[in-house]
Amino acid sequence: MLSKVNACAIKGIDGFLVSVEVDIAPGMPTLSVVGLPDTEVKESKERVIAAIRNSGFDFPLKRITINLSPAEQRKSGTQFDLPIAIGILAASKQLSDEAQAKLGQYLFAGELADFLENKIPLSAVQINFIPPQEEEVSPALDFCEVKGQPLAKRALEIAAAGAHNVLMIGLPGTGKSMLAKRFPGILPPLTQAEALEITKIYSICNLMGKSRLLTKRPFRDPHHTISDAALIGGGTNPRPGEVSLAHNGVLFLDEFAEFSRSSLEVLREPLENGVVTISRAKESVTFPARFTLLAAMNPCPCGNLGHPHKTCTCSPAQINRYRARISGPLLDRIDLTVNLNPVTYEDWNQKEEGEHSADILKRVLAARERQARRFAHSSTTANAFMTPAEIKQFCPLPPGADTVLEAAMRKLGLSARSLDKILKTARTIADLEQKEQIETRHIIEVLQYRPLDRKGVADI
Repeated sequence: MLSKVNACAIKGIDGFLVSVEVDIAPGMPTLSVVGLPDTEVKESKERVIAAIRNSGFDFPLKRITINLSPAEQRKSGTQFDLPIAIGILAASKQLSDEAQAKLGQYLFAGELADFLENKIPLSAVQINFIPPQEEEVSPALDFCEVKGQPLAKRALEIAAAGAHNVLMIGLPGTGKSMLAKRFPGILPPLTQAEALEITKIYSICNLMGKSRLLTKRPFRDPHHTISDAALIGGGTNPRPGEVSLAHNGVLFLDEFAEFSRSSLEVLREPLENGVVTISRAKESVTFPARFTLLAAMNPCPCGNLGHPHKTCTCSPAQINRYRARISGPLLDRIDLTVNLNPVTYEDWNQKEEGEHSADILKRVLAARERQARRFAHSSTTANAFMTPAEIKQFCPLPPGADTVLEAAMRKLGLSARSLDKILKTARTIADLEQKEQIETRHIIEVLQYRPLDRKGVADI
């Protein structure tokens, strides 16, 4: 007799239906599983035999063939134990007519029970999205603790308001890591859709712990010795890497120039498209990777270039090689680059507290609300992700801005992608000021955040 049981498998972070078809025929007692099963699925036969017998049923001593359809998709995991066992019991007519009738109504995955015989009740799992409480808005790490660095704080506020990528360059001890750790405190709370996306990724990586739903934006800070596969994702059965674990959150790369060149170059696809595709001989898997890149680096290998009291021991060639590790195409995908000045004694000893994260967050939320209304009828969620058509629609140039951008492109060697990013960032600054239109001063402010590719904006 042939029986069919509904099951499921995972490809990337998405699930797909699998039909477990069990045929029992006379012949030598065997159990064969076909349909591209991996080792875990093939080993299920031993677990299924033991479970059926220990549950009080008879295991049929006949030729059993189990087909996992669709056959072209690879099947992995132990969740097939239950549907295989149920299929064997159904094919050997050990289930009641009532139980047989229920088979097509359910999807089976996991451990064995006696639910079909009405011996135990089961109900669907319901998850109600609970937004963060008010007290969670005030983070333990607050921007008011950062001494000085007003330009860097402004850049991070713009980044949070529009989901822009940031590169901080400064001497050791100027507060780059301190600023980065406080950045999540000024990010807007997750929407339900974003929380579900993150939960799916962490769930397949077994990183959920006791949580059923993640409600905080992820903050990932891998070490600069990380491998390409760990950063971008990979493996024989492809799994998400750090760029996907940072989806809808922040990927902080400290010592940016110390990462291998190959690791940095693989960031270009997710930064541009918000996804990463991992190809293997038999399949390709696409993982989401829409994150805000927050990077930090020293101005030179020894870290003392520009220090008021310490001498830099690096040669010009060493400095050029150090900065050349960040390629032009990668730098082109970073919206804001800011130089951090050394913290003076007056900055360190100031008695007045700086602005609190909660106050910055209020402006960020107001700017995000404007963007939510602007993109209400599209899939865009923030200014940084605007399409070319949306840039044309929502970022009209103010009078006189043509001259500024033309001079910037000529003198700074900006690409067309850089010009688009300048307009997107200017749109975010206008949103922070609750302005309907971009103004020329907004564009000029953005140009201040491109020190790596400018000779100076005074002439523009």
